[in-house]
Amino acid sequence: MYRQMVSNGKTAKLFMGHSYRAGDEPDPGAGALENMPHGQVHIWCGDNKQPNLEDMGNFYSAARDPIFFAHHSNIDRMWTVWKTLGGKRTDFTDPDWLNAGFLFYDENANLVRVKVGDCLDTKKLGYVYQDVDVPWLKTKPTPRKLLGKKIEKFFHHHHVAHAAETPLLFPLVLDKSVSSLVRRPKKSRSKKEKEEEEEVLVIDNILFERDAAVKFDVYVNDEDESIGPGNTEFAGSFVNVPHKHKHVGGKKMKTSFRLGLTDLLEDLGAEDDDSVVVTLVPKYGKGLVTIGGIKIDFAKD
Repeated sequence: MYRQMVSNGKTAKLFMGHSYRAGDEPDPGAGALENMPHGQVHIWCGDNKQPNLEDMGNFYSAARDPIFFAHHSNIDRMWTVWKTLGGKRTDFTDPDWLNAGFLFYDENANLVRVKVGDCLDTKKLGYVYQDVDVPWLKTKPTPRKLLGKKIEKFFHHHHVAHAAETPLLFPLVLDKSVSSLVRRPKKSRSKKEKEEEEEVLVIDNILFERDAAVKFDVYVNDEDESIGPGNTEFAGSFVNVPHKHKHVGGKKMKTSFRLGLTDLLEDLGAEDDDSVVVTLVPKYGKGLVTIGGIKIDFAKD
């Protein structure tokens, strides 16, 4: 949770995802919260052995599962907590987006239009969340190994040389764990530069069938699949909740995945490195995902 809410969600786009307007290509890229914990809880509560069961594991029918409302209330609470963490963690201000409207049926079955801007302040909606302790804010991930050693020296002998000699050819089918040496456009940045721009890992042109349950993990400077979310090397997870419905029509989803790297690289002592090793590990949906490329970019907002 610390990784998703704090280091992977320093801006509105990284936390909530890229803007999506009429006429845009769908699925421009979800934010940190959408993948974890949102998507993963949907998958955990769904039963993929019963494909016709209308529960949390299916996008179109998820709201028919009673636990949906508890889950999404908690996701909404996470948004409220995120706003208190400071920095660039503010809501979108683009009026084009804030004035975008969505149609819903109210409790009396009347069709009503709700604008994005109407939903930013829970107090205006008539509710607030209880002020409780948030344990995960105190559980910053720690490096799994190599404490007191230079990360780049270790990987020069064990991983980087091999990755450089056998570069990945994109697009590639993610049917097994793969590692790629990714060049950093900037390094050794000052504190001011880091505050102005977040270094971001971009997994680009992710392609798969919409009705597929997909999850893959991303590691930085570690190819060992045994590490977990409590370790710094674990950068995050991409998750897709299946869209199984006759109206979907089997059209493939094409999207991207962005992960904040600034804090992670600081904790690994890799700020001065020219490159990092990025490892993708499919957890389910092996062979169902195509990856278009991996790069490092910088985001101001």
